[in-house]
Amino acid sequence: MTIGTLNEKPLHAALKEWCARPDDRFEVAVDGYVIDIVRGDRLIEIQTRSFAALKAKLARLVETHAVHLVYPVAAEKWIVRVDDDGAALGRRKSRLRGSFMQVAHELVSFPRLLADPNFTLEVALIREEEVRRRDPARARNWRRRGWATVERRLLEVVDSRVLRTPADLAALLPAELAEPFTAHDLAAATGQPLRLSQQLIYCLRETGVLAEVGKRGRSRLLARADA
Repeated sequence: MTIGTLNEKPLHAALKEWCARPDDRFEVAVDGYVIDIVRGDRLIEIQTRSFAALKAKLARLVETHAVHLVYPVAAEKWIVRVDDDGAALGRRKSRLRGSFMQVAHELVSFPRLLADPNFTLEVALIREEEVRRRDPARARNWRRRGWATVERRLLEVVDSRVLRTPADLAALLPAELAEPFTAHDLAAATGQPLRLSQQLIYCLRETGVLAEVGKRGRSRLLARADA
């Protein structure tokens, strides 16, 4: 099987290989858009970065097609620093570890799409390398200290989860999380940043799964809308 990867970033190309099955077609024009993989009447798109860029495209395509979006989250990341010639200067493991919940960071761009029967979202937990090179323009960025990401490389897909409905997204809430709860409660239960907890709550409210039922101080209390 030969898959076109011209001008593709390594992570995107590798995920396309991971998704591919016999008889798939690649880089196919559909309704004015180029689709990564066409499998029968199903369109498969791989997005390694912001969902915002896909909002209009997906909204149009789900009107007449079944669309499956694949998004990678780094469960384990290795940072590789290279010189201007691409030679490795060092490799270290990042302390950050992603989870399925991290998809909420991007899903805020179109949470209601998850309620469309023509749309499914697959979150792939991966091990990856993030390659960085010196960039003088980023010298004042204290986080990167002048290092810019030039590419991401797939090492392994360790797990994946398909979200077909808002209920599947709600399944990311910890079973031990008592209702009603606040974003702070969710962050404490998952060990994830407060901002990510707020984003997941936003997505679940937009899809009608959660509703505000009161307040605890300045924090909103949430519970399942059908409870």
